[in-house]
Amino acid sequence: MAGQSLMVTRRAEARIPTEWGEFKMLLYEDDREHKEHLALVQGEVSGHKDILVRVHSECFTGDVLGSRRCDCGEQLTLAMRLIAEAGAGVLLYLRQEGRGIGLLKKMQAYNLQDQGLDTVDANLALGHQVDERDYDIAALILEDLGVRHIRLLTNNPHKIDSLESLGIEINERIPLIPRVTPENCGYLKTKAERLHHLFHPDQPSDDSFSSDQVLLFKLREIPPTGLACLRERGRPLVTLTYAQSLDGSIAARPGHPLGISCAESQTFTHSLRAVHDAILVGIGTVLADNPRLNVRLVKGPNPQPVLLDSRLRFPSYANLLKDGNLPWIITTPAAEASRQEDLEKRGAKVFRLPEGSCGGIDLTALLAKLRDLGITTLMVEGGAQVITSFIASRLVDQVIVTVAPVLVGGLRVLESSLSLPLGNFPRLSQVSFHQVGEDLVLWGNPDWG
Repeated sequence: MAGQSLMVTRRAEARIPTEWGEFKMLLYEDDREHKEHLALVQGEVSGHKDILVRVHSECFTGDVLGSRRCDCGEQLTLAMRLIAEAGAGVLLYLRQEGRGIGLLKKMQAYNLQDQGLDTVDANLALGHQVDERDYDIAALILEDLGVRHIRLLTNNPHKIDSLESLGIEINERIPLIPRVTPENCGYLKTKAERLHHLFHPDQPSDDSFSSDQVLLFKLREIPPTGLACLRERGRPLVTLTYAQSLDGSIAARPGHPLGISCAESQTFTHSLRAVHDAILVGIGTVLADNPRLNVRLVKGPNPQPVLLDSRLRFPSYANLLKDGNLPWIITTPAAEASRQEDLEKRGAKVFRLPEGSCGGIDLTALLAKLRDLGITTLMVEGGAQVITSFIASRLVDQVIVTVAPVLVGGLRVLESSLSLPLGNFPRLSQVSFHQVGEDLVLWGNPDWG
């Protein structure tokens, strides 16, 4: 294996309780520069496959001071949290400040960046390479820990190639999505455009990301997140999204649509549809809105429409039977066979699934069926009963809510009248807020406790 001329020696280990649980911290010293490197280990990792690993290069300004010039501190924090959520994993902390040039040169590079150079050209102007890091030490530490088959937390393709060349088998890349700010957007753009990191923010004209550009940045990570969900949970990623007024209304009254979103947030909704394999609504939404469920406002593929219709009330005049993007209709064994025959003659596909414990469709069976049909990401768009059912079943992975600055006094998004075992409603974590036109988009992940 490359790097055999280099050696690392384990010098000490200690128990480290953290906000994300207890880790074992091991200190290693290399015999090349005699630097001290750390491994934070949680759970049993030796000899196991698909261990979650973050190889993190030291960044004093970001990791310790919380500098907003980079995304390093956030990556470190997020990696520890993800390892804790997985129950086992390794975080390597390598002493490779400033992509290997050291803190002094990094500070000098910062001054050059303030004069107009990007992070790549600043390193070159100081006589250094763009990236002077290598990952021999990381591979040797992983070998000492008995870790050879990993899932790597990174956005950096060079890190992937380097570790694989050193004999580490990487079975999956898991992205670390940065929070884009006016202070770090130029740095992130350079990483994407010149260092080929695996995210591609749009090029803004004023050297700062607008809120809608940040949203597009986040949208690009939905497909790979869906693949991770499919592997870990055996079902598609479920994105719950809807638009509401300030007082929580999604309709003026049952059966009557409420158009409250501004044009910009409608365009965002279509962009959201375009990164999902399928979009799901209930029959009530079809009867009230007669939606098309396509992406006509943006460029991109139309998602597969999926309709929950336990009694096959789907109307023959529905727009979904006219646009070529024909729906999959999910019903129960009790639905009339003649209605199924009529709908299938019109091009729809009808699938019969078991009823749920509280009536309607069994959502676990639904997601299993969609998985078998090749769906990786599912966008659930309404209505109130469908939204309530998914939340009650704890089958939601992310929530995206558009709030319009109006008061309506209409139908609320969660139907309290349904006799469902709601229990405790989730609190959202990793919440971000984005202004889109005059509306506010809230994006977060449910924490089921």
